[in-house]
Amino acid sequence: MGVIKFFLLLLVIIMAFFSIVQKSIKSNQKEEESRNYYRDTTKELKFILKLKPIVYGIYIGIVAISLLFGSIYFTNEQEIGFTSFFGHNTMIEGPGMHFKIPFLSQKHVYDSTTKGMPVGYVEGTDESNAEDSLMITSDFNFINIDFYIEYRIVDPIEYCYGSDDPEGVLKNIAQASIRNTVGQYNVDAVLTTGKSEIETKVYEEIIERIEEHHIGISVGNVTIQDSEPPTSEVNDAFKAVETAKQGAETTINNARKYANEQIPAAEAKAEEVKQAATATKTERTNAAKEEVAKFEALFKEYQRNPETVKRRLYYEALQEILPNMEVIIGKDAKVIYIKDGVNIQTNETSSKKNTVTVPDMGQDQ
Repeated sequence: MGVIKFFLLLLVIIMAFFSIVQKSIKSNQKEEESRNYYRDTTKELKFILKLKPIVYGIYIGIVAISLLFGSIYFTNEQEIGFTSFFGHNTMIEGPGMHFKIPFLSQKHVYDSTTKGMPVGYVEGTDESNAEDSLMITSDFNFINIDFYIEYRIVDPIEYCYGSDDPEGVLKNIAQASIRNTVGQYNVDAVLTTGKSEIETKVYEEIIERIEEHHIGISVGNVTIQDSEPPTSEVNDAFKAVETAKQGAETTINNARKYANEQIPAAEAKAEEVKQAATATKTERTNAAKEEVAKFEALFKEYQRNPETVKRRLYYEALQEILPNMEVIIGKDAKVIYIKDGVNIQTNETSSKKNTVTVPDMGQDQ
């Protein structure tokens, strides 16, 4: 609308100028007729009046060129926007050349690439801004914490009409969300283990509040840049605590590593002992079964002919014992001297179990 007003004003000025020139020529001509002489100014004014078609032609040319350039515009892949015509908004579809109604239709084009917003520090200098970074935790400790928020414009219409300062609204929302979330955690979590969870909660809260304000901005990521105690003494104490925690974590990991190495070896050894025990059990069971079978066979034979079996068993026992022993049998068939390797026993010092009585075999011979 401003351009239209300018061209209309310029047209009015041109028309007024040539109208004044024409009136001046008529006035001079009347004066010349009454005084009967010719003035040079009349000649000059007539020459200016002859330029009227040229001036109007130049004006029309300027208007035409302005109409041409005012109706064509270009956008690239990193830009989004819309055109407005008496309250009616039309989104710009894709990059390239576009057309609009010159002068009456307005274009609004914005950069849609991802931008960053520091909260708690000054970007570029990394100087801390205590007014934004100093916060209080749930256990009533003060802490300096800096955030970096990535955002981009996704709805140019809402971005244009939703607020006079969309970035300012985003910053206020981010500061409120950060303070609300940090206040739910103790200082130890803010400094160490709780950073990831805090970032997630802040991101979710910012997204929820932005949707309520309709400012056409989308937040892509929220990152904690730095978190530290407000004084150097407290910072040193927290560093010492963090070092101790890391040492404890290292010890625990080493213990787990040792357990992972020793447990399989112990399990393998236990399995080996178990298998050996199973093999011994099987071997002894089989031997016992063989002994039982022999005993049962011998018992059946004993039931049929007990005397013969007893005699045979006696002889077999003597065959196993006597070849390695020197036995002297005295009167009454009692053992009075036994020599087995290094051990020597006599009837007087030995117990009754060392006395061997030889049965009478005269009847069998």
